[in-house]
Amino acid sequence: MQEKVMVTDTLTGINGELAGYAGMIAQAEDKELKAALKQLRNACEQSQEELYRIAKEKSYYVPAAKATQEEISNVRQLFSQGTL
Repeated sequence: MQEKVMVTDTLTGINGELAGYAGMIAQAEDKELKAALKQLRNACEQSQEELYRIAKEKSYYVPAAKATQEEISNVRQLFSQGTL
Protein backbone atom coordinates (compact mmCIF):
# COMPACT_ATOMS: atom_id res chain seq x y z
CA MET A 1 0.00 0.00 0.00
CA GLN A 2 1.27 3.46 -0.82
CA GLU A 3 2.21 5.86 1.94
CA LYS A 4 -0.15 8.53 0.57
CA VAL A 5 -3.11 6.16 0.78
CA MET A 6 -2.20 5.14 4.32
CA VAL A 7 -1.89 8.76 5.45
CA THR A 8 -5.19 9.85 3.89
CA ASP A 9 -6.99 6.78 5.24
CA THR A 10 -5.62 7.47 8.71
CA LEU A 11 -6.69 11.13 8.52
CA THR A 12 -10.17 10.02 7.49
CA GLY A 13 -10.32 7.63 10.44
CA ILE A 14 -9.11 10.26 12.90
CA ASN A 15 -11.70 12.73 11.63
CA GLY A 16 -14.37 10.12 12.24
CA GLU A 17 -13.07 9.56 15.77
CA LEU A 18 -13.21 13.30 16.44
CA ALA A 19 -16.84 13.40 15.33
CA GLY A 20 -17.58 10.46 17.60
CA TYR A 21 -15.95 12.15 20.59
CA ALA A 22 -17.96 15.32 19.94
CA GLY A 23 -21.18 13.34 20.07
CA MET A 24 -20.21 11.45 23.21
CA ILE A 25 -19.08 14.60 25.00
CA ALA A 26 -22.32 16.37 24.16
CA GLN A 27 -24.37 13.49 25.60
CA ALA A 28 -22.28 12.66 28.65
CA GLU A 29 -23.79 13.76 31.97
CA ASP A 30 -21.05 12.50 34.27
CA LYS A 31 -18.41 15.22 34.69
CA GLU A 32 -15.54 12.75 35.09
CA LEU A 33 -16.56 10.86 31.97
CA LYS A 34 -16.92 14.11 30.05
CA ALA A 35 -13.45 15.23 31.20
CA ALA A 36 -11.92 11.89 30.19
CA LEU A 37 -13.56 12.07 26.76
CA LYS A 38 -12.26 15.61 26.29
CA GLN A 39 -8.73 14.44 27.09
CA LEU A 40 -9.05 11.66 24.53
CA ARG A 41 -10.45 14.10 21.98
CA ASN A 42 -7.60 16.55 22.60
CA ALA A 43 -4.99 13.81 22.08
CA CYS A 44 -6.79 12.75 18.92
CA GLU A 45 -6.80 16.35 17.67
CA GLN A 46 -3.05 16.60 18.26
CA SER A 47 -2.49 13.44 16.23
CA GLN A 48 -4.72 14.77 13.47
CA GLU A 49 -2.86 18.10 13.34
CA GLU A 50 0.53 16.36 13.20
CA LEU A 51 -0.57 13.97 10.47
CA TYR A 52 -2.21 16.84 8.55
CA ARG A 53 1.08 18.78 8.70
CA ILE A 54 3.00 15.77 7.38
CA ALA A 55 0.45 15.19 4.60
CA LYS A 56 0.62 18.84 3.59
CA GLU A 57 4.46 18.84 3.58
CA LYS A 58 4.52 15.77 1.34
CA SER A 59 1.78 17.21 -0.92
CA TYR A 60 -0.55 14.34 -0.04
CA TYR A 61 -3.10 16.93 0.94
CA VAL A 62 -3.60 20.30 -0.68
CA PRO A 63 -5.92 22.58 1.29
CA ALA A 64 -8.61 24.54 -0.47
CA ALA A 65 -7.84 28.10 -1.49
CA LYS A 66 -8.44 30.73 1.17
CA ALA A 67 -11.81 32.44 1.05
CA THR A 68 -11.96 35.95 -0.31
CA GLN A 69 -13.15 38.80 1.87
CA GLU A 70 -16.34 38.93 -0.21
CA GLU A 71 -17.04 35.23 0.42
CA ILE A 72 -16.47 35.70 4.15
CA SER A 73 -18.82 38.70 4.19
CA ASN A 74 -21.50 36.73 2.35
CA VAL A 75 -21.35 33.86 4.84
CA ARG A 76 -21.45 36.27 7.78
CA GLN A 77 -24.50 37.92 6.29
CA LEU A 78 -26.24 34.56 5.87
CA PHE A 79 -25.53 33.67 9.51
CA SER A 80 -26.73 37.03 10.78
CA GLN A 81 -29.97 36.62 8.79
CA GLY A 82 -30.50 33.15 10.21
CA THR A 83 -30.36 31.60 6.73
CA LEU A 84 -27.78 29.01 7.74
